[in-house]
Amino acid sequence: MFNEPTPFDIEDLKIYQQMGMSDDEYQMVKDILNRQPNYTEIGLFSVMWSEHCSYKNSKVILKTFPTKGEKILQGPGEGAGIVDIGDKQAVVFKIESHNHPSAVEPFQGAATGVGGIIRDVFSMGARPIALLNSLRFGALDNKRVKYLFSEVVAGIASYGNCVGVPTVGGEVYFDECYEGNPLVNAMCVGLINHEDIKKGQAHGVGNTVMYVGADTGCDGIHGATFASEELSEDSDKKRPSVQVGDPFMEKLLLEACLDVIKHPALVGIQDMGAAGLISSSCEMASKAGMGIKMELDNIPQREKNMSAYEIMLSESQERMLLIIEKGKEDEICKIFEKYGLHAVSVGVVTDDKQMKIYHHGKLVADVPADALASKAPEYHKPQKEADYYKQFEHINTHIDIDDANQTLLDLLKQPTIASKKWIYQQYDQHVRTCTVVPPSSDAAVIRIRDTRKALAMTTDCNARYVYLDPEVGGQIAVAEAARNIIASGGNPLAITDNLNFGAPENPEIFWQMVQSAKGISEACIKLNTPVIGGNVSMYNERGGVAIYPTPTIGMVGLVEDLNHITTQHLKEAGDLIYLLGDLKNDFGGSELQKMTLGKIEGRPPVIDLDAEKQHGEALLQSIKLGLVRSAHDLAEGGFAVALSETLFTHKNLGASVSLDVSKSQLFAESQSCYIVSVSADNKKAFEHACPNAKLIGAATDDARLIIKTNNVEAINLSVEALRSSFENAIPDLMA
Repeated sequence: MFNEPTPFDIEDLKIYQQMGMSDDEYQMVKDILNRQPNYTEIGLFSVMWSEHCSYKNSKVILKTFPTKGEKILQGPGEGAGIVDIGDKQAVVFKIESHNHPSAVEPFQGAATGVGGIIRDVFSMGARPIALLNSLRFGALDNKRVKYLFSEVVAGIASYGNCVGVPTVGGEVYFDECYEGNPLVNAMCVGLINHEDIKKGQAHGVGNTVMYVGADTGCDGIHGATFASEELSEDSDKKRPSVQVGDPFMEKLLLEACLDVIKHPALVGIQDMGAAGLISSSCEMASKAGMGIKMELDNIPQREKNMSAYEIMLSESQERMLLIIEKGKEDEICKIFEKYGLHAVSVGVVTDDKQMKIYHHGKLVADVPADALASKAPEYHKPQKEADYYKQFEHINTHIDIDDANQTLLDLLKQPTIASKKWIYQQYDQHVRTCTVVPPSSDAAVIRIRDTRKALAMTTDCNARYVYLDPEVGGQIAVAEAARNIIASGGNPLAITDNLNFGAPENPEIFWQMVQSAKGISEACIKLNTPVIGGNVSMYNERGGVAIYPTPTIGMVGLVEDLNHITTQHLKEAGDLIYLLGDLKNDFGGSELQKMTLGKIEGRPPVIDLDAEKQHGEALLQSIKLGLVRSAHDLAEGGFAVALSETLFTHKNLGASVSLDVSKSQLFAESQSCYIVSVSADNKKAFEHACPNAKLIGAATDDARLIIKTNNVEAINLSVEALRSSFENAIPDLMA
């Protein structure tokens, strides 16, 4: 039996510091309680005031995001955001990180990240219909990185495949800065009818607090605190902080909760995620302006003699907290019994706004719900423009190319550009039979049953750009996501973001955060894609070396008719190929710069948000008019790589194009650009609808890629040679 330190021991031995609290924060707790906290209470405050739960260092930044819109039904503040898609239906989505757990236990860290984000979506009353991810690793010539990469992908595949939600999209980047601190961001998209929307709020004095799902164990205790500190050589010792998932339990819980959503006795529902039982209970109470009295002896427990501290802070997976109308408990229990799950009454809603926790007949914690959930300290850390930013300002990033053929083949082998088939072939992409466009095009597309509509979805962020210029990089991350949605035939609706950064105490890193958030906001306003929720992950560094700032964007768009669905692949010989946008000398942060110099420097590509909006609207209108056969945006590797990617589906197709640019510009990562193919019959109509598009060539039937620059042949390669470089790169490295 664990002997809890006394309040005096907590203060004298500064035990609160071991839980991640500062001296000032401990004093704040004493002032709130008007006394010294006991061990359980200081544990509650330490996890709820961690950055992972409270956003105490980032809230000042998050408040600057645009979060309103005529289609937004639920913005930040609940389990996930909700956007209206017409016909009394809505899309529900969110992205969250599981970076630190995945660094020390990659399989379970990634798997439970998937499980947690699924629960966030179905806690709103939505049916999860798709999963995506955004991953970052070090260079694949490192044995440890290969292990992390392999296990993270296996963990994602295992959980998603078993729970029966298709994994349909994502992105993976490889860069040395992530070697000691990989990023694992998981996104879930769900579908809901307006009348089924639920929130995590504990309304109604006397209503019952009900615990459902798996037993509570000792896994994940202080996981939120672990995620709010820098990784170090001691991090492997914290493996007990990594939760263990059970996707089969999650499947039962999902179906049971979706049944309960329809029951009129359900008042509120919330996932027990980071910080477990205390997080869900105090947040539900605080949002409703209520309190909760909880009896821990009723909590189903996996281990004997668990303390109140362990029960409240456990992050065991596959658990939910429900608020049920008093007297209707048996009706709810019968639903969960049908699925073989616990449904146990563990407390009641009170009107005193206090969290009162009893264990073995004793009051072991008595703290204000608001103090835990919404009154955490907020910090505005000092910021300072990064020294490197000034140093890079006047660097000439132009790169001369001698052999464009070899350059293209080498770029296609770069792991960040190369085919990700090695990854996504491990995922079940078609479970539930609604996947129309699986991984391998700009965005994934899921059809909505019994309608002509579909949802396009993507995750995007080029962190190199954000590092070189955080504001511009933030703009590009949103714009790139929007281009992927538009090129797939969708109208961008909204974003969810995952802000992955180093330690906010570093003024240069806090400056990166502020500036990238500014860029994200500017792009969201211009492109009409509000922020409906997300996650912040800080302290992503090891040995004092931070990752590149990586504000990942998850975006969902509405495809109004299935006929609008568009993919990146050329369809037929004779189709005309257009370039929408201009190729510039944009080499800062590019794959070409990294491959050639072994580093990145200078300024990232220039982006004009007005041009971005204009090109996107013109292309989407052309798609809706039925004038476009394929569309693909330019991204890593530039035009030559993008055009190559349009050839990898149909073995007999090639392309012949001519541009008035230098050879180097074929690999510039210019923004606001699309490659579009159009039937020759639609030439006049397309050029009228998309007047800025330039005819550059046509699809051919000789399975070769030929590119002329200034009327001189620069590239002449077989599609088979291109495909071999593209598809074999990652399998060869992993072999």
